[in-house]
Amino acid sequence: MIKHTEISNEELRKLIKGRSIAMAGNERLKIYGELDCKSGKRMKKQNRVFFLTEEEAIKEGFRPCGNCLKERYKNWR
Repeated sequence: MIKHTEISNEELRKLIKGRSIAMAGNERLKIYGELDCKSGKRMKKQNRVFFLTEEEAIKEGFRPCGNCLKERYKNWR
């Protein structure tokens, strides 16, 4: 898990462009979703975290986003 506040914007862009980062999440709410999710784009930088894989997000105790991952959210629920 990579905290947004602990990485530079340049470094973050490189990881996203190189497809090293697959998912983003809200650390406070324990929700993860796709990088282009409308809900995720609105969260505060201090709450945003990034994951290398979806499995990493699940292992860290995060649940799927009900907006961008509807099917996975329904199965989780």
